[in-house]
Amino acid sequence: MEATEKRQRGRPRSFNPQPDNASVQSLDRALRILAIVADGNGLSLSEIAASSGLAASTAYRMLTTLESHGMVEFDKNEQLWSIGVETYRMGSAFLRRRKLVDRARTVMQDLMEKTGETANLGVAEEDCVIFVNQVETHQAIRAFFRPGTRTSFHASGIGKAILAYLPSERATAIVRKAGLERHTPKTLADEGALARDLADIRARGWSVDDEERYPGMRCVAAAIFNEAGEPVGGVSVSGPTVRVTPERLAEIGPLVRDASAEVTRMIGGVDPFEQGNASGSR
Repeated sequence: MEATEKRQRGRPRSFNPQPDNASVQSLDRALRILAIVADGNGLSLSEIAASSGLAASTAYRMLTTLESHGMVEFDKNEQLWSIGVETYRMGSAFLRRRKLVDRARTVMQDLMEKTGETANLGVAEEDCVIFVNQVETHQAIRAFFRPGTRTSFHASGIGKAILAYLPSERATAIVRKAGLERHTPKTLADEGALARDLADIRARGWSVDDEERYPGMRCVAAAIFNEAGEPVGGVSVSGPTVRVTPERLAEIGPLVRDASAEVTRMIGGVDPFEQGNASGSR
């Protein structure tokens, strides 16, 4: 009797998986169960089923799927379900992004005032860069990227700054999957040309989008790194080519580089460019 009761707490008396073609409904149920488990401190299957209004067999199917993705964990001794480590990783990603936007704002404001051009903040996604914040210049003619705007890695300052610090095999995989679309005559739509540019970026610590996405606009960018030294985003300055001239790049580049390093420090990141320079100076 005790053994039967213990089994019931974590698993149904019998479990026969049935195909469920209503994927949206299944997702809704799984998310409902995930929220229930997150609110509890170790719950039995019967408690989860009762709270979700689902049959024990259905709840168990959802739980085992979530478990396979690390979203929930099952304690075999206690026969209880609890929240999994993968949810922590996802939550931390949200907190990092929120912290990144909040803390970068003052740095971007300062960068805009020093350069006189619009400062941007972008974050890396699987196949693109997403602009998440911007401090606009007071100039009449200025760059503007609405938050949520997506741009390709190979044709943006922030994107190339990120690619330059990714492991070469990962950078190559991203480029080949997304393709090298030619947006303007200056777009680096050849893998060899892009690879040479990425090497230059690593050497100086900042990138240049020289009318590679939009004619008449230049962008100078540098990567932001997380605690593992991985590029997760970037800071950039963008403006018309009549103001962001080739002669000004040597002035703007180090300012952008310093701004990205400051944001990296603010979020507890590790900057491999600064580490490399420190090692070389010893």
